[in-house]
Amino acid sequence: MVEHLQHYGVITSKKVSEVMETIDRACFVPDGTPPYVDSPMAIGYNATISAPHMHATCLQLLEENLKPGMHALDIGSGTGYLTACFALMVGPQGRAVGVEHIPELVVSSIQNIEKSAAAPLLKEGSLSVHVGDGRKGWPEFAPYDAIHVGAAAPEIPQALIDQLKPGGRMVIPVGNIFQDLKVVDKNQDGSLSIWSETSVRYVPLTSRDAQLRGW
Repeated sequence: MVEHLQHYGVITSKKVSEVMETIDRACFVPDGTPPYVDSPMAIGYNATISAPHMHATCLQLLEENLKPGMHALDIGSGTGYLTACFALMVGPQGRAVGVEHIPELVVSSIQNIEKSAAAPLLKEGSLSVHVGDGRKGWPEFAPYDAIHVGAAAPEIPQALIDQLKPGGRMVIPVGNIFQDLKVVDKNQDGSLSIWSETSVRYVPLTSRDAQLRGW
């Protein structure tokens, strides 16, 4: 899978390729699902695990903000795959936090992480997954050097901007039917620089009830 993404120029970073080789996607997809195919997969509760090329893109965009000792927040953590990748990059001195509003997905994501190379970080406490409304972030471990949002918001939630550290970066899909993957850099003076990386199609960042109803 990683070689395929390198061949097509999606992965150019050695660090990202190492992390994606270490955190086995097979631990995170539903049983009977082909784990290494480059497409999103349904995981129940009207949620998906993103395609490997999107995970690779987000990891590369955030790589400089996922150095050892840094704090990372994964909103809509779903299967826990990307949260585990973050944890491996920031290491035991850092902090990787997943927030997911479907309690059953939080339980299964912890079980997935326990089967993966990130299990020791979960046990030691530098990696955690919480039930919560991702639109509000997770203030307990803020400010964050890196924030990833795995669902599309109509606009960037202010709580996430507030919890982004000066010098930090957030990657978030923004839009309704047509969505762009936005990269939000918070400058040292608190101002924001925002640019679009690519067009994307994510499930909406919404309430638990709306998601379970199918929006």
